[in-house]
Amino acid sequence: MSRFFLGRTSNTPPVVKNLIIINVVMLLGLFLFQQLFHSNLNGILGLFYFQSPMFKPWQLVTHMFMHGGLTHIFFNMWALWIFGKTLESVWGSKRFLIYYLATGLGAAFFHMLVTYIQLAPDLAALKAAYSVNRINMALLNEILQPGNQFYSLGRDLIRPTVGASGAVYGVLLAFGMLFPNTPLFIIPIPFPIKAKWLVIGFGVLELYLGVTQSGGNIAHFAHLGGMIFGFILIKYWNRFTQNFY
Repeated sequence: MSRFFLGRTSNTPPVVKNLIIINVVMLLGLFLFQQLFHSNLNGILGLFYFQSPMFKPWQLVTHMFMHGGLTHIFFNMWALWIFGKTLESVWGSKRFLIYYLATGLGAAFFHMLVTYIQLAPDLAALKAAYSVNRINMALLNEILQPGNQFYSLGRDLIRPTVGASGAVYGVLLAFGMLFPNTPLFIIPIPFPIKAKWLVIGFGVLELYLGVTQSGGNIAHFAHLGGMIFGFILIKYWNRFTQNFY
């Protein structure tokens, strides 16, 4: 990586540091909650599809601080630390926090939109079959019975989305836009890749995986949404200043 990247950002700035601490504390809370109450905290704070009876408005924010396990949080926090500390040192803490939260919310919105498109036909068929306008817990429990024709839909409605990945992909996009020619070493690739090509590569990969692996355990369109909303926000900010940041 470049000298600027390693030297200027040797100390972790406050927002990045506190975001990492909050995410780690929430993961510990997840483990503790499971041990003490034998329940999954992600089922309360994870993000459910907005037509699921398990959806709550606060999940739009809280899901960004929840993770599925050690591997999940490690890669997200590692990327946040590597790229986020540079952005915060350039933008300042306030703007970086706004950007981080905005891209996380944007990722959730984009994920909801894609999920709506994917589930709309099945949801319409379900509502017609049961003559209802909305899905309540009783109906959800009924379609989750083995053999029900809407069982697969029911599984989608009880699957929470968790993780900081949408916001982290937004951070990666911002780094690529601000420092496009910064060389980055990515294991196992044996040669450096400029940040702009890395960002484009990740964007194309997430789009491909989102299309070809819909319904999987990874919310690829949320990642892509974080990048899209990050791009829009940076362009919006750039209209009102001669400096890129």
